[in-house]
Amino acid sequence: MMDKHAQPLLNHLGAYPFERLKKLFRHSTPNPELLHIDAGAGEPRLPLPSFVQDTLNEHIQGFSKYPPTRGNADLQRAIAAWLKRRFHLPHLDMRTQILTANGTREALFAIAHALVNPEAEQKPYVMMPNPMYQIYYGAAITAGAEAYLLPCLVDGGFEPCLDDVDAKTWERTAFIYVCSPSNPTGWIAGHDYYARLLELADQYDFYIVADECYSEIYSDTPPVGLLEVAQGLGRTDFSRCLVMNSLSKRSALPGLRSGLIAGDAKLIARFAKLRSYTGAGTPLPLQAVAAKAWADEGHVAEHLEVYRNSLRAFFDVWGKAHEPAGSFFVWLPVEDDEAFAIAAYEQQAVTILPGSYLGAEDAQACNAGSGYIRAALVDGEDKAAELAVRLKKVKV
Repeated sequence: MMDKHAQPLLNHLGAYPFERLKKLFRHSTPNPELLHIDAGAGEPRLPLPSFVQDTLNEHIQGFSKYPPTRGNADLQRAIAAWLKRRFHLPHLDMRTQILTANGTREALFAIAHALVNPEAEQKPYVMMPNPMYQIYYGAAITAGAEAYLLPCLVDGGFEPCLDDVDAKTWERTAFIYVCSPSNPTGWIAGHDYYARLLELADQYDFYIVADECYSEIYSDTPPVGLLEVAQGLGRTDFSRCLVMNSLSKRSALPGLRSGLIAGDAKLIARFAKLRSYTGAGTPLPLQAVAAKAWADEGHVAEHLEVYRNSLRAFFDVWGKAHEPAGSFFVWLPVEDDEAFAIAAYEQQAVTILPGSYLGAEDAQACNAGSGYIRAALVDGEDKAAELAVRLKKVKV
């Protein structure tokens, strides 16, 4: 008899990467002679934008009210204005094509439960890059789907490879996660990549969920967005498309827990229904701060300069390696990623994330994240240079 209290879908998930990291370090102590550098989490540690405190104080009474799940009109307006300005989207309707989110982590997870049919005759696929932001994998499994892994390998510039996917696999696909710029590799989806996915989505009846949280952190040209490509192809209703973005990376406000969901009005309506039950409304004072953040570009430009300088400072010390086109992560090859992470912690008081913790084993028992480490350059250029110095000294 099946245990009525069992949660078999959750049992398919291992520990979250940072829980695995705690376990990996359980018998280790960082070098006490060095100040610890935490390059493990993608948590920007830059000064707060100047408007945050005053705006929060001005709207503090909003904590006494329930917030609307879709976001209030001021925040919706600010998000719509930013999307139109950044991605040239004159046809975007803030009333039907935008939702707010408590950061994109919540939204990226919950969307699978709105787009996957767990009662389908054949278990649906949710496609995702490998390695990946692990929320994608957890969302697919708990929604009753099967994760289909697209290898992102150095020989292909870390692009999630579509070439080997056959028609039967596409036909089983409910939706695909695209992360651009990518966490962890820094790859950026170009116009042609998104255009091809849109053709495939029409041909095989699936949706595209684009995680564009790092869109404002790039080395050269601002990355193109999924909605921007869709509109350029005449899809002004953004059919089959959802994008997600947040203030965590753009504005270095991860604790604000404020993001956006935009795209196909039919999918937005479906997702809004789900979120009306989960009660995922952002508190009104935080919505006021978020509206200010989406409207201001000055602090974003300042942050971008810090990230660019940090990457330059790191690679000036580290030497020739894969330099990311976007994001603030460096993705570095090593012999043994877990062993290197332990050695870096014990010898150099540095926390980094083993790449295998961001990947999953495919049908051939190959984890595309193995043999890499991910380090986040989130403390400015001096710390980035110091991080490179220390990592070069690690002996495994």
